[in-house]
Amino acid sequence: MTNKKKKKKKKTNTSVSASASASNMLAMAKKQSFKATLLLVIISLMVFAPLPSISSSHHHAHHSLYNKVNRKFEIASDMFWKDGQPFRIIGGDLHYFRVHPENWEDRLLKAKALGLNTIQTYVPWNLHEPTPGKHVFEGFANIESFLKLCHKHGFLVMLRPGPYICGEWDLGGFPAWFFSMDPPPKLRSSDPTYLQLVDRWWGILLPKLVPLLYHNGGPIIMVQIENEFGSYGDDQAYLHHLVSLARGHLGHDVILYTTDGGTRENLEKGTIRGDAVFSAVDFTTGDNPWPIFKLQKEFNAPGKSPPLSAEFYTGWLTHWGEKNAQTDADFTAAALEEILKKNGSAVLYMAHGGTNFGFYNGANTGGGKAVYQPDLTSYDYDAPIKEAGDVDNSKFNAIRKVIARYSSAPLPRVPSNNEKSIYGPIHLRRKASLFDTFDFTSSTNVFESENPMSMEQVGQLFGFLLYVTEYKANSGRSTLFISKLHDRAQVFISCPDEESGARPTYVGTIERWLNDRLSLPEAKCRSKIILFILVENMGRVNYGQFMFDRKGILSSVYLDGKTLKGWKMFHIPLHNLNEVPTYNPIMHAAYTAFNLKSTLRKRLINKSENTSKGPAFYSGRFTIDKPSQIKDTFISFKNLGKGIAFVNDFNIGRYWPLKGPQCNLYVPAPILKQGDNFVVILELESADQELVVHTVDKPDFTCGFSGMNLHQL
Repeated sequence: MTNKKKKKKKKTNTSVSASASASNMLAMAKKQSFKATLLLVIISLMVFAPLPSISSSHHHAHHSLYNKVNRKFEIASDMFWKDGQPFRIIGGDLHYFRVHPENWEDRLLKAKALGLNTIQTYVPWNLHEPTPGKHVFEGFANIESFLKLCHKHGFLVMLRPGPYICGEWDLGGFPAWFFSMDPPPKLRSSDPTYLQLVDRWWGILLPKLVPLLYHNGGPIIMVQIENEFGSYGDDQAYLHHLVSLARGHLGHDVILYTTDGGTRENLEKGTIRGDAVFSAVDFTTGDNPWPIFKLQKEFNAPGKSPPLSAEFYTGWLTHWGEKNAQTDADFTAAALEEILKKNGSAVLYMAHGGTNFGFYNGANTGGGKAVYQPDLTSYDYDAPIKEAGDVDNSKFNAIRKVIARYSSAPLPRVPSNNEKSIYGPIHLRRKASLFDTFDFTSSTNVFESENPMSMEQVGQLFGFLLYVTEYKANSGRSTLFISKLHDRAQVFISCPDEESGARPTYVGTIERWLNDRLSLPEAKCRSKIILFILVENMGRVNYGQFMFDRKGILSSVYLDGKTLKGWKMFHIPLHNLNEVPTYNPIMHAAYTAFNLKSTLRKRLINKSENTSKGPAFYSGRFTIDKPSQIKDTFISFKNLGKGIAFVNDFNIGRYWPLKGPQCNLYVPAPILKQGDNFVVILELESADQELVVHTVDKPDFTCGFSGMNLHQL
């Protein structure tokens, strides 16, 4: 440590240590405070069914249930104050829904060793209300347990309950079933239908948080209203409605805050003037923070603007087809020090990124409606705590050194990386073609309409939907065109009168981001040709002006310029994150061969392997002999094309090594078990003839061709 750095540390400690001076400053600041002013709930909501009362009399009765403790977190003299003492927030985002619950404590201990005193997390509405009226607060969605663990380890919490969160999460956290409503609600607005949905959701969520507020003895010091709204709109009535709703449930002791990009335009549209809500900022890591903090003060009441970067970017997100985003460790640490050395506060985004398990990854549009950029399964984010919890890296060490210089107490020792195991190769067997799992003659679980229906309209919110129709055979080739496809379609045709038994033949792929016409081959067929279009939902847009992102075929389908009619839509039930698997014939087909007698298994395998290549289920297994051998691992999919993988019925996410950059999927130890561990894969393209995947002990982001531009901070 240089003499210059020692002087900076001494100056910082002096400025936040003297308790007598602190008390005087706090008293002066309180005299200067302004009364909060809130707008009334907009009149249009009165047409809806009444919500539970949040009147002042109800509020006081509700909060009297909790024993008040002598704890207070507040803002005065442009500083944060914790129990009467100045406090600097050195925090980090760590999303409970991106980490296996059995690993929450491990990640929090590593965040503590990094030097953090505060955890910030979003609350994704769609995880907690996957279907209308069904509220889930268990497993990955057990937010109360996560917050109690934060409290156990001495963290304060900045909570971001949305209702919009962004976060590179499907639809920015909104439930996809919104799009099954007719008309759908207008997101992030004063639309009465949308506000009623928000009122009901927050009416479930926010009361759960009351005993966890700081003044009630819990860890929550601040609750965010919306998220970077200034980058989206300027509906002040909507923001005021959220403030009124939050105050009604949470009371007036907790700090409400907004976060917006550090430009005048964003702050003008996204903040609420006065001292009812604290306005925080975020900005590019390489920017000079202090002119932005000066601008921030204009949007807070006098004395109510402690400098806070609510998203200090430690890395960046990566889309399929891009080079894996990375930022220099020393550059990132130096930028953080620019904030801390003048008593500023910062929250690392991300401290630990985690994983987009299941189908919950989001997507971006790159600023244009025609552009579509789905996110990787990994949400490593080049954060100091890596996807699998590793901390032995240059970024963790560089940031920790900076934080140690401005911490009031010695930092805990750094835990070791979690052990990884290699369980050897996993030999796969082709169990069934995807098409063999459907009974196309049955009328159950099938939707029929003249024109294609969206996924949401038929209740298939995630994964895949199969569209089927037929057309008359023509001499020569035909051209297929879908003007609006979300997001990726594999096209097959079959001729029912052929000896092959009408097995579908792959003819090409249509992708949303290219929207090309597809040439269909000539088929000499006496009957009509059956057309199969398998559509994959690759993640809903989570940011920007084009978030109205229904999935499936959203327009007419044209063959040689003529509209195809008479469609059937078939569900493909694959469970998502935090869903308990139930029996369905598709997943059953993938497991069946494990339990068959050897002769029958051979016949099934031989029949399946002689079929044409295309979407098919494969399964394999590996064995763990002792409980002590259960460790984190990764599965490498370099030998495969594109698909979804399950380990012991847990959806570990999408793989796409052909596109890259991600080659391996992370497998947390808690989903493994002693004995046989089963892997089921839906491979969409064509598998390597070896039919083998490998367990490995580290991530790999070197696959595919990086033909797209890297996101720069």
